[in-house]
Amino acid sequence: MKILALDSTATAASVALCEDDRLLGEYTIQNGNTHSETLLPMVESLLGFFGLTVGEIDLFAVSTGPGSFTGVRIGVATLKGLAFGQGKCCIGVSTLEALAENLAHADGLICPVMNARRKQVYTALFRARDGKTERLLPDSAMAITELDALLEAYPEPIRLVGDGYGVTLLDLTHPVIAIPDRLRNQSAYSVAQVARRLYAEGVRMTDAELVATYLRPSQAERERRERLQASAKES
Repeated sequence: MKILALDSTATAASVALCEDDRLLGEYTIQNGNTHSETLLPMVESLLGFFGLTVGEIDLFAVSTGPGSFTGVRIGVATLKGLAFGQGKCCIGVSTLEALAENLAHADGLICPVMNARRKQVYTALFRARDGKTERLLPDSAMAITELDALLEAYPEPIRLVGDGYGVTLLDLTHPVIAIPDRLRNQSAYSVAQVARRLYAEGVRMTDAELVATYLRPSQAERERRERLQASAKES
């Protein structure tokens, strides 16, 4: 089964082409949030190397969030466009679960963290064992101090992964095992492998059914709410 996977939920943009669990090619760049300009050319370039067309893809996978609101929308919209009219299965994958998949080979606790600004992170908790990950906590948005308190229930070091790695370390007292920078970023290959597992479990989705996952209102929505609240107090 040929799988095309995308992830544009943070500063890195990643595209992968797989044959089942075998990675055929992966294209990842970190040039800022320019995914609207780079993601589709990356897909076309990768498929071109193998002489493939979109019509030859069996499974389309995309990271649906949480993450950058704009990045999440671009990734989902791009995959919807690629899969439109193909009649093929599409699967949306949690960004945090895909990040945990980066470290599935390292037994222990994995804590994906994506920078949600204002000293908050999008996070979850997984345990890796024998190359597989088990979810311990659902995807959530919380303050880093709240995450630190939550981790007190787990008396062992954790591995952080995601673009919130640096900011989380600043306010986290829980012991952390360092990992290489290469493994901290989103990987479309990890998205593909989580999607392949979900497909094997019977998950099926059309391009029309793909939706983004934000976990909290956008900055524009928050600012609008704050203005309305301030206006209500004044009146």
